[in-house]
Amino acid sequence: MTDYLVKALAYGGFVRAYAVDATETVAEMQRRHDTWNTASAALGRTMIGALMLGATLKGDDKLTVKINGNGPAGGIIVDSNGKGDVKGYIKNPHLSLPLNEVGKIDVRGAVGNEGMFTVIKDLGLKEPFSGQTPIVSGEIGEDFTYYLAVSEQTPSAVGVSVLVDTDDSIKTAGGFMIQIMPGANDEVIDQIEEQLKETARISSLLDQGQTPEEILQGLLGTNDIEFLEKMPVRFKCDCSKEKFGAAIISLGPDEIQAMIDEDHGAEAVCAFCNNKYEYSEADLMELKREAMGEK
Repeated sequence: MTDYLVKALAYGGFVRAYAVDATETVAEMQRRHDTWNTASAALGRTMIGALMLGATLKGDDKLTVKINGNGPAGGIIVDSNGKGDVKGYIKNPHLSLPLNEVGKIDVRGAVGNEGMFTVIKDLGLKEPFSGQTPIVSGEIGEDFTYYLAVSEQTPSAVGVSVLVDTDDSIKTAGGFMIQIMPGANDEVIDQIEEQLKETARISSLLDQGQTPEEILQGLLGTNDIEFLEKMPVRFKCDCSKEKFGAAIISLGPDEIQAMIDEDHGAEAVCAFCNNKYEYSEADLMELKREAMGEK
């Protein structure tokens, strides 16, 4: 198991904690979208946060995180589920900004500090749950933290980090999410806040060889940790030629005929994974027949 996420309880169950090593997952995204360093950090951080939010769901339940800021990155959209699958894309993948004032990748400059942070959860119910908060930072970890506090009323600390190499490849990527349960005393909260102040970036800890379990032990500052689950995570897209074919059918027979007459075929490209699907004239004729209700 290369990339994985751990779930844990600490301080007698009053603290719920997650940590994830998503290095290969974010690297797969970088390869598929050819993201440059600033775009890699922005999209990678969003994917890491979405993986940890997704880990709070049941297996087939899924969620979408949308970040629409006023920066040059444009919109970011990430899907994840309760099984550790994640996929995502950024409107401007070829974004490489100068380092910020502390010498780090300028994710805030890419995302912007104004706009909306949205989470849509599909829990298999009639209507999906949707929560929305303003972007408060653009650094993304703080935006996940604010969303959880305001929209889900769960006091949390979220850290997401991507270490990009000089050739734009991903060295390490990971994150943590610590949530305070009702009834936790101030001493526990103070202890965790102190530990968070002293902890290095998660990507640096992963680069030093630390595991998600070791990272949580350092963050929580206690041996009173019960590890509940170790779950593999991965970049996975569920697109297919059949799904895109269904979308073409929905355009109607006239539109499909226009594709045949004008282009003699069609190509569909998945925004999430960049897979390409080719449709010949014969394929389109078959889809046109289905659009007309013929077998």
